[in-house]
Amino acid sequence: MSSPDHSDLAHWLSTPMGRYVMDWEASRFDAMVADLFGYHAVQVGLTQFDFLRNNRIPARILCDFTGEGRDADVLAEPEALPFETGSVDLVLLPHALEFAEHPHQVLREVERILVPEGQLIIAGFNPFSLWGARRLLQRRAGDFPWQGQYLSVRRIKDWLQLLSFETRAGGFGCYAPPMRQQRWLERFHFLDAAGERWWPVCGGVYLLQAVKRVHGMRLIQPNWRTRAARRKTLAPVASPGQRVARHHRKQHDN
Repeated sequence: MSSPDHSDLAHWLSTPMGRYVMDWEASRFDAMVADLFGYHAVQVGLTQFDFLRNNRIPARILCDFTGEGRDADVLAEPEALPFETGSVDLVLLPHALEFAEHPHQVLREVERILVPEGQLIIAGFNPFSLWGARRLLQRRAGDFPWQGQYLSVRRIKDWLQLLSFETRAGGFGCYAPPMRQQRWLERFHFLDAAGERWWPVCGGVYLLQAVKRVHGMRLIQPNWRTRAARRKTLAPVASPGQRVARHHRKQHDN
């Protein structure tokens, strides 16, 4: 899967559909990153939007992979991020997996650069939604976002589990159908409230948060009670002759 064309991406982000999605995602990113701490945070993709703006980590880096990252600090492929192993505390992947040639390798690379207990937040289009159905009907080369490889939450969770990530939070949004005109999107805005209540997993986009777990060695402490009981059980028992000699010695002393 090739990277999205920058001009096509920029055009879509300026449409009512693009603003509808980005407004929802921006509000959710703001809420999810507000209480995450550390020293280094990286956003990979969609550098036109600073989804780290509400985070208090001092070093916040925007990494672009479209080739036209005017607002980016770093230009790199998501499968080969230019950061040291175990050096990043928070990584955001806003729609980076859908447009990467090897999305599983992207997650491997994120796992490499994250510190133990580091945080990962993924944004993606939901294939099991009206947006996913629109993609099946209108998938053309160079037509963002329909040419992307939509990945389900279940598949991403399986990949994360294999990489020792633990999913912690998430949510779906944008239940209105992908309409081109603003007035039609506004007419279907009531579906956002209804969708969260009646069909919550059918939103057009989702956010998924996970934490990198590192399983260390388990210290096995000795069971002192068991060892004491074993010593007591194995203590030498006096023979009958020894017990008689002790009895006569005791009488003699008296």
